Amino acid sequence: MSAPEAAADSTHPLDNPVRAALTGPHARFAERRGRILRYPVDVAPWVALPDAPEAGDWADAAALVGPGGAVSITAFREPPPDDWETFFYIDGVQLVDAGVATEPCPGAVRLGPADVPEMLALVERTRPGPFLPRTVELGTYLGVRREGTLVAMAGERMLLPGWSEISAVCTDESVRGQGLGTGLVRAVAHEIKERGDTPFLHAAAANTGAVRLYESMGFALRRRTSFLGALAPARPSDGPSPSGGERPAVAAR
Repeated sequence: MSAPEAAADSTHPLDNPVRAALTGPHARFAERRGRILRYPVDVAPWVALPDAPEAGDWADAAALVGPGGAVSITAFREPPPDDWETFFYIDGVQLVDAGVATEPCPGAVRLGPADVPEMLALVERTRPGPFLPRTVELGTYLGVRREGTLVAMAGERMLLPGWSEISAVCTDESVRGQGLGTGLVRAVAHEIKERGDTPFLHAAAANTGAVRLYESMGFALRRRTSFLGALAPARPSDGPSPSGGERPAVAAR
């Protein structure tokens, strides 16, 4: 990232977390065109814009995802141009560790690429938010099995300098109310803090039950934010770009 670009960006990494991740610890995942960055489409749906995107930035975003391609954005400060189609908008909150009591989760196992089919099946049943075939590569994922079946998991998504996002927190309906999700969040947070980083997470503002639970664990509201999904104009781009035309199933929890 050039010096003028760095100066134009937010001073705190959590103000534009996707950009902080893709110019920092997750730079190896970054696909780039101009000032636009994104994760590969099978890793995460997020696209990073500059804090004050210009018309040329939106043109680069359109070229990066291709005609009709989808972008998912958080921490944006203005809507996309009129020729983009918004297909979801979610008010959200960003919560940070303010004294979370962390500890390993008894019975939790580390999940990896071989577990992805089970992880995708659990996500399909519980809808915690975006989880894709390579999302497991972003960080540590822990799960709990009952009679050999994966019934709960939580892990890390965006990794920023000094910060790590807890995500994909989900529990199968058959074992809800047993504290598995809470235990896994504490365990993932434990691993994050053990290496010297600070855990944070995002949730939909309307998901008040989850927000209250996280607050009871020791997370505190840092800022309100929004999540936006938009489709690029359905016209030829001005250069070759990776494909990205499917609308990602995005939710925040």
